[in-house]
Amino acid sequence: QVQLVESGGGLVPAGGSLNLSCAASGSDLSINAMGWHRQAPGKQRDLVALVIQSGRTVYAESVKGRFTISRDNATNTVYLQMNSLKPEDTFVYLCYANVRLVSTSRVYDYWGQGTQVTVSS
Repeated sequence: QVQLVESGGGLVPAGGSLNLSCAASGSDLSINAMGWHRQAPGKQRDLVALVIQSGRTVYAESVKGRFTISRDNATNTVYLQMNSLKPEDTFVYLCYANVRLVSTSRVYDYWGQGTQVTVSS
């Protein structure tokens, strides 16, 4: 069983910054990728940023140049530094991890509970 514990989020004025973090805990796991999606009520989840095991990063076009994802492999923690925030960045942000269980080699997707980010105009 893998748990994702998120922190960060909150209310910030337009142009401000926030930092989200997400720590994965559990045994027998190897993380293939970790990142963040965001979701509005009743809408689909959209990828924000992802960091793959190799270190390669992927960003949504709408956040390129403003958001930076980073990873601490020692603690299985991923960070999302969000700068120059806009009102349209207001969403619930959900941590995501694609994990391989070492003993079985089976791969699973896990999601955090989500953290609200609200950017006021």
